Amino acid sequence: MHPRKARWRLAVPLAALLVTNLTGTAPASADTPAIKVENNATQPVFSRADAVRQTVFVEVEGTDSDNDGKPDRVAVDILRPKETEQGLKVPVIMEASPYYAPGNDVANHPVDVDEHGNPLPALMTLKSRQDAGPFDGYYDNYFLPRGYAIALVENVGSARATGCPTSGDRNETAGPKAAIDWLNGRAKGFDADGDPVHATWSTGKVGMIGVSYNGTLPNAVAATGVEGLETIVPIAAISSWYDYYRANGGVLAPGGFQGEDLDVLAKYVLTRENGQEACGAVIDEIAAKQDRITGDYSPFWDARNYLNDVRKVKASVFVVHGLNDWNVKTKQFAQWWYALAKQRVPRKIWLHQGTHMSPFNFRTAEWLRQLHGWFDHWLHGIDSGIMREPQADVEIAAGQWERHRSWPLPGTVTVPLRPGPGSSLGLLPRPGARKETFVDQKVRTAEQLVEATGRDPNRLAYTTPALPTDVRISGTPTVKVRASFKDGASPYLTALLVDYGTDVRPNGTLVSTGEQYCYGQGVPGDTGCTVLGNLGTASTPYKIVTRGWLDVRNRHRADRTEPLRPGKEYDFTWDFQPTDYLFKKGHRLGLVIISTDYDYTLRYPPGTKITVSPSRSTLNLPVTLGRLP
Repeated sequence: MHPRKARWRLAVPLAALLVTNLTGTAPASADTPAIKVENNATQPVFSRADAVRQTVFVEVEGTDSDNDGKPDRVAVDILRPKETEQGLKVPVIMEASPYYAPGNDVANHPVDVDEHGNPLPALMTLKSRQDAGPFDGYYDNYFLPRGYAIALVENVGSARATGCPTSGDRNETAGPKAAIDWLNGRAKGFDADGDPVHATWSTGKVGMIGVSYNGTLPNAVAATGVEGLETIVPIAAISSWYDYYRANGGVLAPGGFQGEDLDVLAKYVLTRENGQEACGAVIDEIAAKQDRITGDYSPFWDARNYLNDVRKVKASVFVVHGLNDWNVKTKQFAQWWYALAKQRVPRKIWLHQGTHMSPFNFRTAEWLRQLHGWFDHWLHGIDSGIMREPQADVEIAAGQWERHRSWPLPGTVTVPLRPGPGSSLGLLPRPGARKETFVDQKVRTAEQLVEATGRDPNRLAYTTPALPTDVRISGTPTVKVRASFKDGASPYLTALLVDYGTDVRPNGTLVSTGEQYCYGQGVPGDTGCTVLGNLGTASTPYKIVTRGWLDVRNRHRADRTEPLRPGKEYDFTWDFQPTDYLFKKGHRLGLVIISTDYDYTLRYPPGTKITVSPSRSTLNLPVTLGRLP
């Protein structure tokens, strides 16, 4: 998974961002160090340069994922104020990761398959990921001087840990959970010589944070209900691994990593000593059970679904996600957010227009202000005021942020749009529209099919007239398509929600001249960022706002494949990836229907004929009526 970068490098000189007042009251006594609080916030009075650094190997009780007869162990690197050696007790900000050692070179699965879904002979090379050494980020630079310890957990099967990576199930969850138990005196820890080590300096309160895989582990550990985990900050994080590698019964790739699957990820992070010898059988079992033929939901995937245990979550949750993240797609944050809301978990959310990235890299000062207030509140018990601020921060356009009392936005209602004659799309029922047929292919991308003008044999497209006013959607769109399949093997229906307008970038991203746009990791200075100049013109300027996929054999349930009768019409209903987006006045809103999505789905032999009944199909949009803060 790319759940990618283990740690986000400091992108700007941190000192320039920190304006602090070091005057104030002295500690309670000269020989008892204390946290300094001014203006309801911890102050930077402890030295990062003089911090104590130690490594503890924590025993993961009850977990022996490599079957060697011994409990697994995880390595925990700790950085804490030197005053903790003099009686100061501090909470811990923890980042667990399988990426602290460089990953392995692993081949992805073939995505061109025969009519039965069996792979054709081809391999794709796994794209490289960026890894980083310990304590090179902003957590320690910013938070340690303010009275926090930082703990980095090397997860099972990686680096100096033992055990085997099992990509999302309880074995991986048990590693960072054991570290929290150790910080609370409930688990055993040892130094490199095997001598017992105790966290006498810890208050027992822990906050977990991370991006991607490192953000997914906080969700997983919170779902155990472990005592001492007070808060989590999952950034670009997974809530169900099935929805990372599958969608509604179909095999699906994370954006940019076509052909990757759970076994590929496990092989990549298997960086422990003697990894292949110790864990080869475990990886083989993952490969056998993940099922790239049917794509069905199964007990294997259910064991990696944290939504099952959301009722156990005791920690508060600060969710952060990019609305253009096609790696860890937006369904991951939205279904977790909806489930947390039902459980009335204290929570907050940031939604930005970026991709798979950390908010530190584009809204730094405000991010640090809110994150500081969040950790101070939940880990130090300080009334920072953060819980009285609006619950949702949403970036509706580049650099244009709004704050709302919840998400989806208040005042959102479902509005149906119906395809009709002449490739039209409108509010009223569209009787008289003839059935339309398109033929699946496997070489053109969704972008190329959207960009094509006029009728096209490989897709159907329906558009509204120019919008008379701005239209804001907030939440999860859905689509119902009445269709039949024949003369081919592709089981996919893919729906694309498109914004057609004169000020949309041809490759699908709203921009303005001179704006910095990050399309890769999103770290300023990376090759993934560029400052845009004159955009020029395109024959069909557009943006794919969101998309959704269905394996039609799973039209009733994701865990059950049901063959179709060739030529028989069925109703197919599925979801798009959740979004928050503003269609501008004068633009046209479009629905494009295809089968194979070149960059995401498996690619079956071409030729499947799909006939759609537009008058019996519906696009349902969560439209915000008014802009209520």
